[in-house]
Amino acid sequence: MPLLQSHQSALVSPAAASSQDGRRRRQTRRILFLDAYDSFTNNIVSLLKEALGDDVAVHVLHMDLKTLHADPSPDWTPEEFVARLPCFDAVVCGPGPGSPLCEADVGAFRLLWELPRDKAVPVLGICLGFQSLVAHFGGGIRRLRRGLHGMVRGIEHQSGDIFAGVPAFKATLYHSLCADVGQDDVPRDKWEADMWLPPKTAPELVPLAWAMEGGEDGAAEPERILMGVRHARLPFWGVQYHPESVCTDPAAHGVLKNWFGQALKWNESTARQPGPTGSEDIADSLAPSNIVERSVAAKGRLAAQKWWRDMQSGLAASGAAPVYSCRRVKLPDGVDAADVAELLGVGGVDSIMLDSSSTVSGDPLARSSVIALEVDRALRFEYHVGDDWVTLRQPGTSDREEARQRIEIDSGDGHGAYDVWSVVSEFWQQRRVAAEEGGQEPAFKGGFMGFVTYEMGLSSLSPESVSENRGHRRPDLCFAWISKSLVLDHQAGVAYVQALAAPESDAQPWIDHVVAELEHSRAWQQPGYGAEEYKPVAAARKQANESLLRSTREPTGRLRFEAPKSEKYGDDVRRCQDAIAEGQSYELCLTAQTTMTRPPGDDVSRHGTPWQIYRTLRARQPAPFGSFVRLAGATILSSSPERFLAHDAKGLCSMRPMKGTVRKSEAVSTLAQAEALLHIPKEEAENLMIVDLVRHDLYGVCGARSVTVPDLLKVEEYSSVFQMITVVNGQLPSRGSAGGSGESVPNGLDVLAAALPPGSMTGAPKKRSCEILRTIEPAERSIYSGVVGFLDARGQGDWSVTIRTMFRWDDETAPPLAGEGETQPREVWRIGAGGAVTILSTPEGETEEMFTKLCGPLGVFNDVA
Repeated sequence: MPLLQSHQSALVSPAAASSQDGRRRRQTRRILFLDAYDSFTNNIVSLLKEALGDDVAVHVLHMDLKTLHADPSPDWTPEEFVARLPCFDAVVCGPGPGSPLCEADVGAFRLLWELPRDKAVPVLGICLGFQSLVAHFGGGIRRLRRGLHGMVRGIEHQSGDIFAGVPAFKATLYHSLCADVGQDDVPRDKWEADMWLPPKTAPELVPLAWAMEGGEDGAAEPERILMGVRHARLPFWGVQYHPESVCTDPAAHGVLKNWFGQALKWNESTARQPGPTGSEDIADSLAPSNIVERSVAAKGRLAAQKWWRDMQSGLAASGAAPVYSCRRVKLPDGVDAADVAELLGVGGVDSIMLDSSSTVSGDPLARSSVIALEVDRALRFEYHVGDDWVTLRQPGTSDREEARQRIEIDSGDGHGAYDVWSVVSEFWQQRRVAAEEGGQEPAFKGGFMGFVTYEMGLSSLSPESVSENRGHRRPDLCFAWISKSLVLDHQAGVAYVQALAAPESDAQPWIDHVVAELEHSRAWQQPGYGAEEYKPVAAARKQANESLLRSTREPTGRLRFEAPKSEKYGDDVRRCQDAIAEGQSYELCLTAQTTMTRPPGDDVSRHGTPWQIYRTLRARQPAPFGSFVRLAGATILSSSPERFLAHDAKGLCSMRPMKGTVRKSEAVSTLAQAEALLHIPKEEAENLMIVDLVRHDLYGVCGARSVTVPDLLKVEEYSSVFQMITVVNGQLPSRGSAGGSGESVPNGLDVLAAALPPGSMTGAPKKRSCEILRTIEPAERSIYSGVVGFLDARGQGDWSVTIRTMFRWDDETAPPLAGEGETQPREVWRIGAGGAVTILSTPEGETEEMFTKLCGPLGVFNDVA
């Protein structure tokens, strides 16, 4: 995921600087941010720019001296790092996973502490950076009695130094390790006097802030946790808390202003004059390298390929967009989207339906259902992680053979590199249609629909976590270009029959034919007739969840399944908590998969086809982001309640992390009862950690000051559960704005590519968490934990997280049961389920939550097998 982009000019060489009015002292202040591969970095960078003003540019470098993906310059050596420090007014050592005692986790932090006084650079350490400062100058590091990830605590200070004039505030903590400067050895009666004095074990460190944890019941002394410190002689400061968290009081931002003021005073008092040096130009590593820019840089190579030459003679030859045609018709009350989809052929080979089935209960998120038509004729892009090509496939028809074309890609680290996202973006750019100003438009106007696997997102975040030999050639990304579709706007009561066609084509006859077919259909004349057929099936075993999973796993009918073992899952929870206690992660989203096998094809019961299973699933668990997808050998049946990313044609992006679940029951039947259970530290911390991670993802593409949180820790009601959600919005820069130059501006694909895999399915920090989870969950998650959705031709998109989902691949089968008279290989279906593990979790509670989430989809299979 890209780190936050600044829009200040790149640093210039000495020669250039002298030619640009050398008589006038430069106005731009420069801060170097050392990123320890954390998932909150962009939040801090944005806060620094917001708190310190537009004349401050923040440049980001990884703490191991690797430059960012957007920076074409080579990685730095330790010698280059030290030589380039005079370019900067100050340095921030950021938070991150691991231990301050591990050189691999802190990297260049230690180089700063080792500088002689005459070359010292003002530094602020945050969390891991703070601990590294304390450890280097004599303090110890130990584990807290209990980790405080996502906990909000009061910060006690004396209003001195960088806390001067700052009122009392609360701040979010994300740590399980703490600084030990002998505070536990100070007697209670001397603590008030000694707590602000330099400790004997680290006499060069001056405490500036503390937090007290626990002890309210009198059973134990409160744990004294150092929260702020400064070096007595050198320009080094640090804070343990996270000033950038959405739950940290804004008053805490004053500490950053005070720190930077102190940093500038140090520079002035020591005659330190930051400015360009004789070293190489330092690239503005915060200048965006969005998909459009990469695509433009790669066009020279693309032009030499047959695919690119073919594009020049096709629909996008002169850059003209396809013609959009549409007819609006009134939607009869009670029309069921699945009945309409079935009428139009959905459910067979190559089908896509994005289904807001919870509209029947008045769910405000269940606005529209999108039904793709003639998917079997649609052009599609398929990509398998690790390949250096993308497959462009045009399915065959009765009068045309299937056509395939490989498009070479280069996913290296260079600025001009292009990957599958660049190719998809270029194709989309050539086929854009304008959004209409004013008036009502459908949610989707034709464009890309498809899926992305968990491994696709993992490959860009931590490539080594995806095996080179995966034992299959399944696509990790499949996008079909849908030119004919139907959108049912449930809230407006309108249906849109629409087509994207070449300028010389006339789509109106086809549109009129579909409208006539709908208006004379049973789905229109007798709304909801099909839904009634599935309600008894859905209700038949609604209460059988626990007995099904807690049984001895005796065969149920012709279904065979293997669910996770409670003992093994509980052990995995403990492994996660061990990693969290070590400081390796703040939160780990642990999952497990259940495997089912059943007879294939015609050898199943009336309700046994994938489409019938899906109709049963949506009747039992209506959801705003359900989907039925058969594409590229994958079958996906999802009743997802979680939106991953939505964005409109004007660049407004919205993400909706969902963490904190309680099942409906006689004891918990109202929203108020659920709120009482979910608004507790454990549940709020789970949600908060992902919220801060999602803010980081959005800031990385949208830029500073562009992200807001309109709904924080809100409990919502669904058909079978209550969920805690947060809404995080980001605004992409527009052409001509500070964030966009000319035509090259970020779009929804940039955000999608940058934010995968979904943070609600990984934990934080995302990179290290995914690496830890890979050791605990060696099997691929595949479709589960990925996303399904669309990017339409005008730039609007909506993607859901594939949870509460059943899926299968055509190429995965199991041997037939000879004793049952079977002769054909069995279908293999998978269901994933899990939850966020924190330091406050219990193995029993997490196991129960995993089985709760598993029961719904698995119960459907038990009904229909």
